[in-house]
Amino acid sequence: MSDFGFPQSDHGFRIGIDGLNLAMPRGTGVATYARTLARTVAELGTPPDLIFGLPVHPRAPRDLRETLFFAELGRDEPVGEGSGAPKRERLFLSPLARRLVEVPVEGRVRAEAFAERMPPFSRLYSFGSLWSVAARHFRRYRRFLTVTMPDPPAIMHWTYPLPIHLAGAANLYTIHDLVPLRLPHTSLENKRLHDRLLRGCVARGAGICTVSEASRRDIIDMLGADAGRVVNCYQSIDPVPEIAADELAARLRALFDLEARGYFLYFGAIEPKKNVGRLIEAYLASEVATPLVIVGGRAWRSENELRLLGMSAAQGLSGAARIRKLDYLPRRMLDLLIAGARGVLFPSLYEGFGLPVVEALARGVPVMASTGGSLPEVAGGAALLVDPYDVGDMVAAIRRLDGDAELRHRLSVAGPLQAVRFAPAAFRANLSALYRSLAPSPSGTATA
Repeated sequence: MSDFGFPQSDHGFRIGIDGLNLAMPRGTGVATYARTLARTVAELGTPPDLIFGLPVHPRAPRDLRETLFFAELGRDEPVGEGSGAPKRERLFLSPLARRLVEVPVEGRVRAEAFAERMPPFSRLYSFGSLWSVAARHFRRYRRFLTVTMPDPPAIMHWTYPLPIHLAGAANLYTIHDLVPLRLPHTSLENKRLHDRLLRGCVARGAGICTVSEASRRDIIDMLGADAGRVVNCYQSIDPVPEIAADELAARLRALFDLEARGYFLYFGAIEPKKNVGRLIEAYLASEVATPLVIVGGRAWRSENELRLLGMSAAQGLSGAARIRKLDYLPRRMLDLLIAGARGVLFPSLYEGFGLPVVEALARGVPVMASTGGSLPEVAGGAALLVDPYDVGDMVAAIRRLDGDAELRHRLSVAGPLQAVRFAPAAFRANLSALYRSLAPSPSGTATA
């Protein structure tokens, strides 16, 4: 029997999870959420069914589909996972349901290279350009795209607001935040369409999952959702890898020419919401000697966020020389930088959860976070909080973190204690309770 109290069989209780972000070669916080969710579902009893948007043609021989799937997954930009759609699809968009293509996985492919992106699963299905087809279907017909598969899972957990409905399953949608509506100037979405999509998830979903009480309040207040159907499960972090202090110091020197506890760190996307522009301004104004390392891929309007750094470097100012910008790093290298930092600086304007903050807290690394969205909630009293719009407030906080050893010690002790709230066991218990509330009863109806 599984932890849900249902038999582990082909006709028992199963969960489906989408691979929207799992397919991306450079995963985001939502990709981490999807990967952690899939692993947690497997721990609850049965590994999930995964649904991807990679092009595996239904007429492809069954014994070749595994090869075709991983060939597409291995691309730098997987075909069909982005906004583009095949020209034939652009000419005609059928309102009819789409049948997902089964991808039998029998060990034909040596898939070790995908271990970080492919969590344990029971069954694998795909449909080419699924996400863009669903988006276009929603724009044209103003309703969710229906997809079908044999023997669907009891619950389909979409890890992002997607205009898709799996027939025969209770469809559960995770809404991480309402940033496009709360801070419309920080994102590119069509706001009218995004609002309609979110309201569609609320109206059509069997339930809404979210990742903080701040987001839950926003969903209830701004979308008019029934409070009883919006559940905050928080978010779990990956287990913290252990590394001896001497080995950490040696690897930081060898890989990055950095000294342990000798640098500040920001990691995350470079986009307006993350407030990197003000962070750079505050760091330069603080005049601390400790270097700042910025790790993150460029996103929309990243050039505006990094403009001050570019200007300072062009003028040969000494402060710019203390800032090091790194692009996307493999997870194992990022873990080293987090563990060895003097402090993590994360003054985001608004967050639905704030995964970098929790990852730093769990490692006992002092954190400067902001009062934006969920960050006070997830940081508790274990971080130094600043007004994300007040550069002077950030300047003072950076100077305190740099010069006050007693403060850093207090925060490093408090961090792991706060991070326990987001340990895998807590996430597993929250998810189990949510799934039980949506599970089909013996009579075929949900228990909630």
